[in-house]
Amino acid sequence: MLQLKYSKFQYEAGTDEAGRGCLAGPVVAAAVILPDDFSHPLLNDSKLLSEKQRNILKPVIEQNAVAYAVCFLDAETIDKINILQASILAMQKAILKLSVKPEFIVVDGNKFHPLNGIPHKTIIKGDAKFMNIAAASILAKTYRDMFMEKIATEFPKYAWHKNKGYPTKEHRNAIKLYGTTKYHRMTFKLLPTQLELKLPE
Repeated sequence: MLQLKYSKFQYEAGTDEAGRGCLAGPVVAAAVILPDDFSHPLLNDSKLLSEKQRNILKPVIEQNAVAYAVCFLDAETIDKINILQASILAMQKAILKLSVKPEFIVVDGNKFHPLNGIPHKTIIKGDAKFMNIAAASILAKTYRDMFMEKIATEFPKYAWHKNKGYPTKEHRNAIKLYGTTKYHRMTFKLLPTQLELKLPE
């Protein structure tokens, strides 16, 4: 059973990201402040839900949240500052976009940088413990999936509509055959041996 929030503050923001382990596409973070009376029987860590369940929850969260925001950081930024720093930056940017300033921040995982003096707590597997982090995980995942489905039409050979940029066998084979795109993270190990990578002309 998920708890609503960690602290006693009224405006506690939960934040999480999606797409950290992908070979292509952005890392996407969301921040959510839920009202004190929020509950939903389906709400859980986005990884434990089906795509259908996540898509049911997305509008519920958006309509009921006190505030929510989503931030995308592209592959170029990820390559420049590394995926850990990009994940933290995306979460911070999502928090800063909230229409209500949070009094406390709970972060999924164990890494975060202080933000504007707002107290925070990192919580490993927080998306399976607190509703506001679970809600953020669902928004981050659904927004990222929609983006990957959109760019899949631009580069159909990589099957991003199915693998969402994760390192599946099919995705790696496409990289081997067709090289990389502007959406690929060049600092990631795209193939088991980087020497096989065929860069576009």
